[in-house]
Order: sequence, then structure tokens, then C-alpha cells
Amino acid sequence: MMGNSSDKFWKILEQRLPWLGTPGLLKAVVLLNALTFLLITIEPAYAGMLALIPSKIMEGEVWRLVTYIFVPQAQGWLWIIFFLLFMWFLATALEEYWGALKLNAFYLIGMIGCTIAAFFFGGGTPSNTFLNLSLFFAFATLAPNYEIFLFFILRVKVKYIAWVLGGIFLLQLAVLPVAAKMAMIASVANYLLFFLPGLVRGWNTQRKNTTRLRKFQEDQSDSMHQCTTCNRTELSGADLDFRVAADGKEYCADHLPTN
Repeated sequence: MMGNSSDKFWKILEQRLPWLGTPGLLKAVVLLNALTFLLITIEPAYAGMLALIPSKIMEGEVWRLVTYIFVPQAQGWLWIIFFLLFMWFLATALEEYWGALKLNAFYLIGMIGCTIAAFFFGGGTPSNTFLNLSLFFAFATLAPNYEIFLFFILRVKVKYIAWVLGGIFLLQLAVLPVAAKMAMIASVANYLLFFLPGLVRGWNTQRKNTTRLRKFQEDQSDSMHQCTTCNRTELSGADLDFRVAADGKEYCADHLPTN
């Protein structure tokens, strides 16, 4: 969905769903996370009223299909400030890179994936953790060498953080039951849909380039001349000179027969 061939698709989508191109939607989500944190601090029961719980949705509490994205998973004032600032940064950076339409579509597909995970695979009370994680993975894929101050102290490139978080994700994927695996995959469906095809093409291109380079190096290592007596080649020394003797064999100048 990221290549030039998709331009027509995005134009059609913008025409049919103009609201999807509204700027600042993700920033609004961040602000509502801040408001929800204040409400939960005053009355913790609000978190349960907004969570994505399929049984409650089936009973008519359909607002939960949206409101769960406003419930921050960070706890404590220090963590929530860090979380909100970082989410605001991601929203700003991704919207500048993609534009509002692609960013909002990415987030909406992520919400659909979380809903599918909740209804079909269960696994407790689903949250927006993987949805927010997919935003970070998207940014780390688009700008892997961007440096941030982790916890406002340690300067590190985002790709290294993404590798660590990705490793933890894969480890969980390996040890959890099948239903939980499917829930995790569904929750990051937006990232897979947007980036997996390009990553696969990149890996294939890199593999082909590596194969071509290896073949070129192997071809370069083949000598054109070899002395019949000492077996030295032109690769043994740039100053070596080779001649074909009367017997039809090739010799270096040191071993060229004189008769």
C-alpha cells in the first residue's frame, strides 16, 4: 500500500471517504487519552466502562468499539506524561510523512484488527497496547535512524528500540497459545498490511544483490594465466609476466623454457 502504484487507490479512498483525510485525528486521540487518564484517576471504574469487552458490546454498549483507544495503558503521572508526549510526537511525525489520509487509514485498520482479536480470539480484556505499538513500528520502519532520548536521558536510534520490542513480540508469539497468537497478529494487521510486502521485496532484492556480488567475486577470483611449473597466476603478483612456450603450455617469465 506504500508504492507509487497505490496512488490511484488513495485518491479513490479520499473521494469516497473524505472524513478519513481529516488532519489531526490521531492528535485528538492523544488528547482524549489525557482526559481519560484524569477521569480514571478520579474514578477508576471509568476504565471498565470504556474497555473493549465483546460481551458488553453484544449487550448494546457499542461505544466500546471506539472508546477503548482513549484508555491509556500507562500508569502514574511520570509514565503518562512520557506516553502522551511520545504519542503526540508519533502522530505529528507520521502525519507529516504520510499525510492525514494514510495515517488515519493505518490507525482505523489497526482498530479493526483489535476488534477482530477481541471477538474471535479473546484473551482477557483487549487493550490498545498493540495498536499503539504498531504506530511506533511504523515510525521505526520509515525513519530507522532517527534518534530519541529514551526516558529523556539515553540517546538511541528508534530502530534499536524497535528490534527489542519486536523481539519481545516474537517471543510472546512463540510461547503463547494459538488463540493468543492469532489475537496478536490481528492486532498488528495494519503494520503487516502496510509494510510486510515492501519488507519482503527489500529482503528479496538484498538476497539477489548478495548472490550477484558473490558470483562476481568468484568470477574475479578465477585466473586467466597459470604457470605450468610453479602454478603461480596473475593473482599471485601484479608484476608477473606469462608466455606460451613452443610446447603450447603457459609459463611465467621465471620458468619459461629457453629452447
